Amino acid sequence: MSYTTKSSAVPSSSGAPIVLIVDDDELVLKSVDGLVRSAGYRSALYASAIELLSKPLPEGVRCLVTDVRLPLVSGLDLQAELAKRGQRVPILFITGHGDIPMSVRAMKAGAVDFLSKPFRDQEILDAIACALAEDIRLKELGSELESLRMRYESLTSREREILQFVSSGLLNKQVARELGLSEITVKLHRGSAMRKMRAQTLAQLVRMMEAIERGTLQGHTPV
Repeated sequence: MSYTTKSSAVPSSSGAPIVLIVDDDELVLKSVDGLVRSAGYRSALYASAIELLSKPLPEGVRCLVTDVRLPLVSGLDLQAELAKRGQRVPILFITGHGDIPMSVRAMKAGAVDFLSKPFRDQEILDAIACALAEDIRLKELGSELESLRMRYESLTSREREILQFVSSGLLNKQVARELGLSEITVKLHRGSAMRKMRAQTLAQLVRMMEAIERGTLQGHTPV
């Protein structure tokens, strides 16, 4: 049975962050829902992991609050399935039967927090705020990575070729020798490529190329 709330029922704008809540205990589900809505967030309620996985996830800034022990598909299995699908959603686990190995596994897989029932209202609201802040950070990084990829796509095939050599540590004269070009030609292509990539230094360019290869940004990679 679905408990998904309608945005119109929430005393906040339609653009407010949304908290996905999964628990097979209806009392817990509605209790957490009340806290979430009192903080001005939207909510979507699910009685099981299977129910959540059967529908498209709501768009926007979001996080997931789920019990660890759920029927058929556990919270940890839900976490793994979302990762497999490429759905990056910060997760906060709640449980009345947690143990240290379980919490370690959840945190290593990227969980934002692991709370044991009963928890204080402010404790879970603080954890949700952290999870939503993490989702904003992930979305910003994703947007920056997409911008970086678009700039890379704007390069000519020769510029890409030269950047690959340069970012691997070769000097201009070594690149020229590898490609059978003059050193001045390599310098011109390299300069054009760095302007298109908006790289101020070679170190910055190397970090950009690594980010494209990894498919993710780390730390404070300038883009």
